Order: sequence, then C-alpha cells, then structure tokens
Amino acid sequence: MAGTEHCVVLCSAPDSMVADQLAGILVKERLAACVAILPGIRSVYVWQGKTETDSEQQLLIKTRQDCLEMLKSRIRSIHPYELPEIIAVPVIDGLSGYLDWINQSVTPTP
Repeated sequence: MAGTEHCVVLCSAPDSMVADQLAGILVKERLAACVAILPGIRSVYVWQGKTETDSEQQLLIKTRQDCLEMLKSRIRSIHPYELPEIIAVPVIDGLSGYLDWINQSVTPTP
C-alpha cells in the first residue's frame, strides 16, 4: 500500500518514566497505534545560546497524518520540555496489513 496517509513521529523524552508515560497515553487515547521507545540516545544541541548534551529516550510514534494535529497538541500538553521535539516523517510505503492495523488502531475521539 503506497501513499502518505501514515507517518512516524519522532519525539525525545528526558527519561524512561516520561517516555513510558507519553507512549501509554498516546496509545490509550488511540492517537498512536504503537510507540517504540529507544533508550540511551545522546543528544547534542544548542539551546538558548548554550551547547547542551543530554541523555534521552527516542520515541518512534506510528500514526495517521489526519491525526497529527491532535497528537501534537496532546504531546505538548503533557511533555515536560518547553519545546518538545515533534517531527513527522511520512510513510511512503509499507506492508499493507501493518498499515491497515495502524488505520484500525488510531481512532481518537476529539
């Protein structure tokens, strides 16, 4: 199944507790079909003029493009960062059964 109706959203979290909380809420509220948590990443970035280095957890959030605004809003409402990473990458192709499962799993209520 080709197309761009699905996306993977990248979102970093400061620790496993926050990562687990975000993942659980997004899946429970059906904003995401699945959230993979990659522990032990190291981020180097400039924030407010200062170079920072932090250990973080990377979330890979599988969802639909039409739910992206609700997902972004929900992440911002519960994320501890002043400016959380929320980057959506379109899925250009995938196993049709998996993409169908995402469609069935992501059914948020406004």
